[in-house]
Amino acid sequence: MQKKRQLKKLYTSLYNEEVNSLQEMPRSGSYREYYRLTGTSGRTVVGVYNEDRKENIAFLSFCRHFRAHDLAVPEIYADDLDNHIYLQEDLGSTTLYAYLTDVYKNGIFPQGLIDIYKEILRELPKFQLIAGKTVNYSKCYPRFRFDRQSIMWDLNYFKYYFLKLARIPFDEQELENDFNHFTDFLLETECDYFLYRDFQSRNIMLKDGKPYFIDFQGGRHGALQYDVASLLYDAKADIPHHIREMLFDYYLDVLSEYHPVDRKAFTKYYHAYVLVRIMQAMGAYGFRGFYEKKQHFLKSVPYAIENIAYLLNTMDLPIEVPALTSVLERLTEAKKLMKFGRSDSNKLTVEINSFSYKKGIPDDTSGNGGGFVFDCRGIHNPGRYEEYKNLTGRDKLVKDFLTSQTDIESFLQHAIGMVETTVDNYVKRKFTHLIVSFGCTGGQHRSVYCADKMVSYLKKRDDIIVKLTHNEKDF
Repeated sequence: MQKKRQLKKLYTSLYNEEVNSLQEMPRSGSYREYYRLTGTSGRTVVGVYNEDRKENIAFLSFCRHFRAHDLAVPEIYADDLDNHIYLQEDLGSTTLYAYLTDVYKNGIFPQGLIDIYKEILRELPKFQLIAGKTVNYSKCYPRFRFDRQSIMWDLNYFKYYFLKLARIPFDEQELENDFNHFTDFLLETECDYFLYRDFQSRNIMLKDGKPYFIDFQGGRHGALQYDVASLLYDAKADIPHHIREMLFDYYLDVLSEYHPVDRKAFTKYYHAYVLVRIMQAMGAYGFRGFYEKKQHFLKSVPYAIENIAYLLNTMDLPIEVPALTSVLERLTEAKKLMKFGRSDSNKLTVEINSFSYKKGIPDDTSGNGGGFVFDCRGIHNPGRYEEYKNLTGRDKLVKDFLTSQTDIESFLQHAIGMVETTVDNYVKRKFTHLIVSFGCTGGQHRSVYCADKMVSYLKKRDDIIVKLTHNEKDF
């Protein structure tokens, strides 16, 4: 292909050596194409092909400017704008998101990951306030400011590519009125800083443990709140809320070293910028997922909806936007959108057991140390009666006995309430395993009935995996 030949030619003219291999790299959400070129000396660089000339000019201009200010961005080795290509430093293949996915397990957001986020947040004001003062905004593309036009583009992107395609009902005129009112509020705060625009975990590389920053070609004038919102409410990064708030406070501490900060006023606008960023991202998920049929983009939707639900419950937005609020509430109630969520490998597995106390409580093979054990022996035992001895908790006669002659329904109501509270918490914390065991004397009647009932109740959820084992009976 012509573009590959041009990339090889550019490499050879720069280094005076042939290219041994040219390997296409995974695509991101953009239309840019990335290739890793390796020369005869073993030197590697990343070659980029992008037909959007203005976008290339913006990236190259910003990159050289930031590097001149000692910011950790890739070095640009050579460019050929007429052929839509350039060569840049190879920063490896580990994005912050890839690293986070590897180390963020069982709901534990490790201290080492928090430290990386803090290091990133220490660098952000340098883009916004230091290098951003003298960046050449005439190179910005598609606009030089995150102004009313830009915001309305994002809000309508959300409306037409997410709400419409997800079939979320709304009143067109009322929502448009709220969009305008919401935009007025966003633009009340200071908007004369460098706005990175897409400051999120896939646009931060980790090389030798140090963060490097890429994909800032959409940069422009804007508010300080937008980029920190992009990072901390990055949907699939799924940062726990308490850590997100701690990191936001840390950012404000760092920012105050460069710029006076009224924390209360900053936070008031911050929540609004979080919302507009989430809506912009959901527009992108809808465009790529619903419209272009690239289903993997829809996997971020449940995380974004969870963030919206959290914001609706916690933020104090000092303006009335009833149509927008109504739409956001409908999103949080749309169970059909949650089906795009976490893969089975990341879902909480709830393992339900029935067992006999004569043989002991089942082991928790996950290594988490147990879970719930409910003792059903306080329930009147149908196994004491001859007509039930050869039956189990799945037989109608036993079920009728338990529901009419015992308090098993009250017992189960309390058990389900306790388990569901823990399941909700574990799902939010990204834990992957919970064991729930019901025991009785023989593991045949009461425990089987209770285990089946618990499974039947939990199977209504689509955000967990439920597994059942009857240890004394092979059904």
